Amino acid sequence: MDRLVVVGASLAGLRAVESARRIGFTGEIVLVGDEDRLPYDRPPLSKAALAAESSEDIPPLRAESVLRDDLGVTLTLGSPATALDVVDQVVYAGGERIRYSAAVLATGCRTRTLPEVASHPAVHVLRTADDAFALRKALDGARTLAVVGAGFIGSEVASVARARGIDVTIVESSGAPLAHAVGAGPGALLTQLHEQNGTRVLLDSTVATVTDRGTGAGLVLTDGRVVDADVIVLAIGVVPNIEWLTSSGLDLGDGILCGADLGVGVKGVAAAGDVCNWPDHRWGRRFRMEHWTNAAEQGAHAARTALRLDVAEPFSTMPYFWSEWYGVKIQQVGRVDCDEHLVVGDHESNRYVVLYGHGGTLLGALTVGRPGETMKLRRLIEQRVDWAEAVAFARSRTISAGTTGLPSS
Repeated sequence: MDRLVVVGASLAGLRAVESARRIGFTGEIVLVGDEDRLPYDRPPLSKAALAAESSEDIPPLRAESVLRDDLGVTLTLGSPATALDVVDQVVYAGGERIRYSAAVLATGCRTRTLPEVASHPAVHVLRTADDAFALRKALDGARTLAVVGAGFIGSEVASVARARGIDVTIVESSGAPLAHAVGAGPGALLTQLHEQNGTRVLLDSTVATVTDRGTGAGLVLTDGRVVDADVIVLAIGVVPNIEWLTSSGLDLGDGILCGADLGVGVKGVAAAGDVCNWPDHRWGRRFRMEHWTNAAEQGAHAARTALRLDVAEPFSTMPYFWSEWYGVKIQQVGRVDCDEHLVVGDHESNRYVVLYGHGGTLLGALTVGRPGETMKLRRLIEQRVDWAEAVAFARSRTISAGTTGLPSS
């Protein structure tokens, strides 16, 4: 074990580097990244980075001097990985052939696009720092914005735009926004938050094309309606970056299909972050998560798996995610793909908790405008408390007496 190659100059990649040094790895570490940037945080890209008063750059998670001098990292940035040879133990990136004795694959995802509209100059996506800079510049002179997709990223963009005084329309193809993420009922309540803040939401609406309209564009829907917009943002999800691994022989699907320890089935290689699809035995199912906390934890674990060949510790996490719309903090913890859920609190004023359970046990929670409850509920989820106890706790903590039960998700 003389060289660790980390493919992906991301949060997960950085945590892999730091973990390797922390457990005593003294060999060479090469960090490969497709962007010509040091690892940086992505969550601010759809939040603070788009605000009118934001700075002109995204600070790195670690200074170059720390990476090179303190952590002893050889940086290979602006070099997209193109292939992995697991027999000769070589990563091909940027025209170079980089040998490894251990490797962590953390190449993340890219934005999903609509080919029929993506080439129009008014259309933007948001995944990288450069995307954020381009979108912020476009918003500086915008009066109207259309966001395609009512997920968390699209909703954050809408929130920032409304704070800048821009008229916003969200176009969502489903009739239940965020149903896949929080359930149909809670998703409808979150949509209410948009409407209360002046954002128009068009449900069951799909995009046909984009046309030029004066100084902006017209987002033409399949039913013939046209949404005028100076700026259009596509926020319709992401695609794991696995094409470079097609010839590697690794098991690929929705990401890199890993074992419980994040190993990919090849000695000395593990995966981490948005691209990693692994079985979490704690929850009894496979996950591929696009959450900050998961990327950080997995990066550290993947390095240990890749370097410690005699140890195969399973990785497990407590899913956690946060967002902020119109000044309201939204947090999600645990599993929400459950057969029952209950809203406790005042959803009209956006101060409520959603409990998620299965088989009489609390498995997850969503807090809206109640940030102080999230960690308390997390502890109950970890303890696997029964449903009745969880409901009693939530009701006892709720200032408002209003409690609304929603249909099972």
